[in-house]
Amino acid sequence: MNSPILHFISPPIPYFVDCGHATYTAGDVHINRNCIGVFDLIVVLKGILPIGEDDTTWELREGEILILRPDGYHYGSAPCTGDTKIIWIHFQTFGSWKECLSMDECLDNQAELIESHKQKAYLNHADVCSIFIPKTMKITGKAMEVLDMFFEQEHEPQSMRNWKRQASFQLFLQHLDRDLASPSDATAIQLAEKIELFIRHNYTSGITNSMLQKELNYHPNYLAKSMLKVYGMTPMAYLQNYRLEQSKRLLLQTSWSVARIAEEVGFHHVSHYSSCFSKKEGLSPSGFRRKFIRER
Repeated sequence: MNSPILHFISPPIPYFVDCGHATYTAGDVHINRNCIGVFDLIVVLKGILPIGEDDTTWELREGEILILRPDGYHYGSAPCTGDTKIIWIHFQTFGSWKECLSMDECLDNQAELIESHKQKAYLNHADVCSIFIPKTMKITGKAMEVLDMFFEQEHEPQSMRNWKRQASFQLFLQHLDRDLASPSDATAIQLAEKIELFIRHNYTSGITNSMLQKELNYHPNYLAKSMLKVYGMTPMAYLQNYRLEQSKRLLLQTSWSVARIAEEVGFHHVSHYSSCFSKKEGLSPSGFRRKFIRER
């Protein structure tokens, strides 16, 4: 797909803010706006919408989606030539995000974006993942069904409508995220998710590349390639990172010794654990604990 990609780190999942319909007749132009502070997702239901963001312009046709950035200049690039109908959804995120030119660029910058996210989203020990949303694409039938359901909720009482719309919007994003993947990407994603799940369930034991090969029946090189593509790190690097993240939880939620925590999360030597932790976090496990827990 020849489209830029919006790369979000979650949680928190991008959340719905507002939505509506708009109709244009021949000669009408989309309104000009600058830095509106929310993402503006547009779906054309009928006609053609000429629209621009900064120095790029599009002619959106029926069934096409465009996501405009919260920090860009949006404008009608030309008058509509006929009756045009659109739906728009405003959404935002508290987490880190970046617009990239390709999936390769997204993955190359994934580790850096995750580290930025953990500071911006106030997450010190939560598992995070990437959401990849194409900036522009042709909407699929399944995604359109979710949007139809989304707008049908306008007739719900406000208290129920807000809950249901958030859930529907997240389901819609999930469709966009999955529809982006090529067949080869989809295979890598499925395999990487199996590796990730196996590591999560067995991280306290002595996982090796040979064990993963036996469990998943793929050569370690292909397993590593899939994990690098999806998570930006090899299975063994992911294992170490996951163990360190779990140790943060124990540092904050228990009074266990550093040695016990190291053993609980799968490190055989407390010195190795402390060295890995310090290299990743810039402070020792004890220093991390003191930073967030004040003794009475």
